[in-house]
Amino acid sequence: MDQDITYEKYLFHQGNLFRSYEILGAHPCIEEGVRGVRFCVWAPNALAVYVAGDFNHWDGSGHPLHRLEDSGLWTGFLSEVKNGDLYKYQIRTFSGELLMKADPYAFYAELKPKSASRVFDLNGYSWQDQKWREQKKEQPVFRQPVLIYEVHLGSWRTHEDGTWLTYRELAHELADYAAEMGYTHIQLLPVSEHPFDGSWGYQITGYYAVTSRYGNPHDFMYFVDCCHQKGIGVILDWVPAHFCKDGHGLARFDGTELYEKEEIRGWGTLKFNYGRNEVRSFLISNAIFWLDVFHIDGLRVDAVASMLYLNYGKQPGEWLPNRYGGNGDLDAIAFVKRLNEAVFADFPETLMIAEESTEWPLVTGPTYAGGLGFNYKWNMGWMNDVLKYMAKEPVHRQWHHNLLTFSFLYAFSENFVLPMSHDEVVHGKRSLISKMPGDYWQKFANLRVFLGYMMTHPGKKLLFMGGEFAQFIEWRYYEQLEWFLLEYEMHKKFHHYVRRLNYFYRSEKALWELDHGWEGFSWVDCHNCAQSILIFIRKGEQAENFVINLCNFTPHYYEVFRVGVPQPGKYQEIFNSDREDFGGSGKINTQELEAEEYPWQGQPYSLTIKVPPLGFAVFRKTK
Repeated sequence: MDQDITYEKYLFHQGNLFRSYEILGAHPCIEEGVRGVRFCVWAPNALAVYVAGDFNHWDGSGHPLHRLEDSGLWTGFLSEVKNGDLYKYQIRTFSGELLMKADPYAFYAELKPKSASRVFDLNGYSWQDQKWREQKKEQPVFRQPVLIYEVHLGSWRTHEDGTWLTYRELAHELADYAAEMGYTHIQLLPVSEHPFDGSWGYQITGYYAVTSRYGNPHDFMYFVDCCHQKGIGVILDWVPAHFCKDGHGLARFDGTELYEKEEIRGWGTLKFNYGRNEVRSFLISNAIFWLDVFHIDGLRVDAVASMLYLNYGKQPGEWLPNRYGGNGDLDAIAFVKRLNEAVFADFPETLMIAEESTEWPLVTGPTYAGGLGFNYKWNMGWMNDVLKYMAKEPVHRQWHHNLLTFSFLYAFSENFVLPMSHDEVVHGKRSLISKMPGDYWQKFANLRVFLGYMMTHPGKKLLFMGGEFAQFIEWRYYEQLEWFLLEYEMHKKFHHYVRRLNYFYRSEKALWELDHGWEGFSWVDCHNCAQSILIFIRKGEQAENFVINLCNFTPHYYEVFRVGVPQPGKYQEIFNSDREDFGGSGKINTQELEAEEYPWQGQPYSLTIKVPPLGFAVFRKTK
């Protein structure tokens, strides 16, 4: 065994073994004709390492691992262990402690609150998603519509008794629902094993173990496979920024600070030591693991800012600058760049999305040009500005018009995803519909025009579950969404609106073909703060493919309103949020409109239209 992995051992200690999960962990196998399990764990500062489990009554003294020469790796083959057995590593430290640790590379774990690892053979699942994987290679995501439905599996829907749906049940119910609603991707809050439901999966103990709450790894493969067969991509929320301090986890794994560097103030979690080669092998391998073994289509990388900044969450005097005098964590920066290079080398079609909330430059720039190498970044600035604007009474919005337009000062500096995520509907922030001002009808109308603006603004889109049918209460991780609201007329109509809006976005190439540059966007009128109206053009690759978008953020209805257009001919209204079947008042433009040779708003021609109250309307030149 020692000779078999000499090269892999070298790469692991160099920080360049990006499929370390093929060596470390517990692997059922046959050696010299005997069936058993090969264990391998990194514990460089341990005095001794044993394997304890239900097969030896949790006394590992009779099952020691041996240390590989010139390495911190311990390994051994145990014929007494079989697939499905529970185990932990008993680690004897030089200080005399005997630690009981879950396997950092375990592929499966006990259901919480228990914490043992479980041997699981990942082989044996027969994938049926070849068509999907080929299609991804042929259709680069930059030139495709991306509509992400963000989901927490434990609270999307439950059984009548409140118990969780399994991965296999979700494979049909959730995938069918997302496909019916017109979403292109499902993004899951973290599904790596975690001990506390209330962390939503962001405080992890088992990075390689898909959580046992909803089934085993093969069940999760079935979920991903079914999504792909229905044309739905799967994105995972991935957390390489920090991990929890639970005793069975990574903290002080061999009695020393092995994986960790420091505690993150205010979170009670530990920041990874990105300067340690073996930690880089662990984390980059984990990203590759989800893409390789589970066919995941993308990773949303959580809390990137906490990784990049030395002063994150710290007061002056609590941190030291790097060797260049700045506050960037050079080890973390190098790790992020290497991560993205490794992912795109093997899986070039992957979505690597940074949740980065600062002005760090070139987050989506290529690493060879000094960028971090992601291909997308959440636009947190747009999200905060627009939600702040929408929360204001319409009569006051004219004084805050810049909150709608400020994003265009930087809209094309990065490749953006526009997120309306779980973080915006918890902890007293209120649900999306509850953020909207006005009476009952106006709340829905406000939310319709807001989502219309979001859908036509440059950038890919993300909406957290429950927002699509205007759930009034904040998201609660411990119970399912309030699906009964669909029995009420306005919620049912709003749900219908979101579905039609999703399909409208997907059908209009002008809304996504040129998403990342000014060639796909131009203003018609961004200065009409008095009426709180925005008008802009979105353009496709073909010159004749463009749409005129108008958003009215007040309840005023205009029977006659002039809009500038770039070309002569006839125009047709192709979408209007004020339709009665969407819950609106029915102020729509039903007639074909002839462009007049009357210059207006910087355009050579113009139309006379009706503008719906708190409404969103789109016009296209007829052929």
